[in-house]
Amino acid sequence: MPTPTLMLVYEPEEACRQRLAQQGLAADHVLEISSYLAQSTDIAKEFGDLADACAARGMAFDPVALDDAPAVLAAADQRQTIVWTLSDGIAYFRGGAAPALARLHGLKTIGADDSLFALCQDKFRSGAVLGALGMPVPTSGLARNGEWLAMPPRSQSGYFVKPNRLGSKIGIWSDSHCQTLEEALSLSRRVFAAYRDDVVVQPYLAGRNARASFLAVDPAAGVEALGLFFVDSGADFQTMDDSLALYGETGVQAKDAGRYAEPVLTPVAAGQPEAARRIAAIATQLMASLGLRDVFSMDFRIEPDDTVYLIEFEVCPGLPCFDFRDYVRTHWGLGLADAMAETAALRLRG
Repeated sequence: MPTPTLMLVYEPEEACRQRLAQQGLAADHVLEISSYLAQSTDIAKEFGDLADACAARGMAFDPVALDDAPAVLAAADQRQTIVWTLSDGIAYFRGGAAPALARLHGLKTIGADDSLFALCQDKFRSGAVLGALGMPVPTSGLARNGEWLAMPPRSQSGYFVKPNRLGSKIGIWSDSHCQTLEEALSLSRRVFAAYRDDVVVQPYLAGRNARASFLAVDPAAGVEALGLFFVDSGADFQTMDDSLALYGETGVQAKDAGRYAEPVLTPVAAGQPEAARRIAAIATQLMASLGLRDVFSMDFRIEPDDTVYLIEFEVCPGLPCFDFRDYVRTHWGLGLADAMAETAALRLRG
């Protein structure tokens, strides 16, 4: 009888670097882009803990590098295997293929439908879908290398410019909050030259950054399991340099050099309960209409008057990141390895 198995599929940073270098991207930009896969590097240190946590629940743990996934998934037992996709991506990264491969081979999965793995990685398209569902998303324009593909609305507060598919809400540079559409187009040329990506251009939104994290360790868990925290880093928004200092190999270097400062997490409900209520309603609707389930995160801007803007959602949140670990510990009373193993065990038994 095959052993019940949690199969964790991930894309390593080094594999991404080799592929991007072959495509001719500059070495410094290859390092920046691959850093988005830092959770693969960070969680690898805990594979032993995950194996122990799974063994305690009568399961095996099988971490699978993405390039090995097609053959491994094809040979997996449909009844006894559940697949957890750790790292996603549709352009610079390829992890979005893993849930589709799992579906192809009839394997159980943890997380949303594989179509959402592609949708959330395209900010312009996902914003359009969220807007059609009545979500409070900023209206976006889209530019490619200095040319408008879709014009943004005029804004008195200036504009925020970010890559469309690179994998994060960050603005890349400190001047990503600009004042004019001409400056936004100039930023689009810089992004295209460096990363070959389009940019989303949105009206600049004031307020504080907040993240909603969700893991349904209990398959019956609903929106009451949502963890919602302000994420205060001392900056208005995260840049590429900020991201590099937090996670993975570059994060380790930043810590060693004394450049690491972990953002402060504060429960939104403690200071702005009405904003927390509105976000819970948003999550409830998206779980029902969009199909968010099992594990996901959402990012918001919250104004002092409780106005809430949904910036984006992720179906592959950074599990080993400080904020998700804190959420799992405070809500479920578990370390990350035990939370992941328990999540998989309960679904395999069901």
